[in-house]
Amino acid sequence: MANTQGNRYFPAPVMATLKPFAALRPKPELAAQICELPYDVMNSGEAREIAAGNPHSFLHVSKPEIDLEPGVDVYSEAVYAKGAENFRLLQEQGALVQDSQPGYYLYRQIMDGHAQVGLVAAASCAEYDAEIIKKHELTRPAKEDDRVRHIEALDSQTGPVFLTYRADAKVDAFVERVIATEPDINFTAEDGVQHTAWNVFDAEDIAFLKAKFEAIDFLYIADGHHRSAAASRVNVSRSGAGQSGFFLTVTFPHNQMKILAYNRAVRDLNGLDAESFLEQLETIFEITEGGAGVCGKKNELGLYLDGTWRRLVFKTEFAKADTLMDELDVALLQNNVLHPMLAIDDPRTSDRVDFIGGIRGTAELERLVDGGDYACAFSMYPTSIEDLMAIADAGGIMPPKSTWFEPKLRDAMFCHMI
Repeated sequence: MANTQGNRYFPAPVMATLKPFAALRPKPELAAQICELPYDVMNSGEAREIAAGNPHSFLHVSKPEIDLEPGVDVYSEAVYAKGAENFRLLQEQGALVQDSQPGYYLYRQIMDGHAQVGLVAAASCAEYDAEIIKKHELTRPAKEDDRVRHIEALDSQTGPVFLTYRADAKVDAFVERVIATEPDINFTAEDGVQHTAWNVFDAEDIAFLKAKFEAIDFLYIADGHHRSAAASRVNVSRSGAGQSGFFLTVTFPHNQMKILAYNRAVRDLNGLDAESFLEQLETIFEITEGGAGVCGKKNELGLYLDGTWRRLVFKTEFAKADTLMDELDVALLQNNVLHPMLAIDDPRTSDRVDFIGGIRGTAELERLVDGGDYACAFSMYPTSIEDLMAIADAGGIMPPKSTWFEPKLRDAMFCHMI
């Protein structure tokens, strides 16, 4: 049973509240120019290149250091002030326009033939605090502080938190009816992902969706732990004033979620040569040479070492653990290999292991190792959404970088003014 005590600014929540709101959105004909990938999937140099020649790019707001001198401290006050200035300018120019009435929105993404449709709404900070909106990752203070300062500077949440819920047939049927109508925004981004949005302003439709989600016990954070934690902190600092008690979310049914692997690249073998390392691995895995590093099932890993891929399958006695969290492949790798063999005690803080999103494929792992900066790389089998929800239900915390969700939600498709 979730903690339902609430906090001093809100009554105790007893259900999942997804609130309609009046979104600040791009002018439809400018959406393709404005909406951008999240701030944290690129560095400042990449953002500067992407936004070059495009004054409408939202990277001028989400990565505003690109409009200041190269090398500026990205956490300096000048950066947040520049982001606020650029955000205000987009509104003054009419590129971003706030709806005149509150409503829900549907946001569909299509990537490589895979479609997912989420409900855009404002979720409750009180329910986040009370763990009705369940977490599965820890946050890093510096990154959380950055999101707090960004929200405070803009008086807005511009990047949504990615939530999921256990699919409901009646909600699915409602969504199918709406997406058969003419969309309000529709464009295909440079990466080939199609982004489409519909308004849900009809009073009966709003009442239906509100009631359906009030009957859902829990929502789950798939991606956006720092954004949600930051929203909660801003709510407290503002004593719940205005719309600060709610935060921007897109909520997808669990059976539409696409999780990719989150792979590992290791910089050195902790003093071991390749032969000795493989001998130690043979005590844990059944090992066969060959393949392209693509994992076909749980408990199967790929190892790229000395220009060769090897298929690693956990021996039965090493694939079991006391908790579901410790049975995740990323946890088994950490507890059986990275920690005891390679002395990587805390992957959150170690500079000897890097995490590579599965969207980059195994060719990226080969490139990193062949380039000489890394000794080996592990390709992983993706964590399932069912495991994520089960671990969150149990109050567990997953190992860092356990999941990589695709496609990414675009910043500025919807902004929630607070």
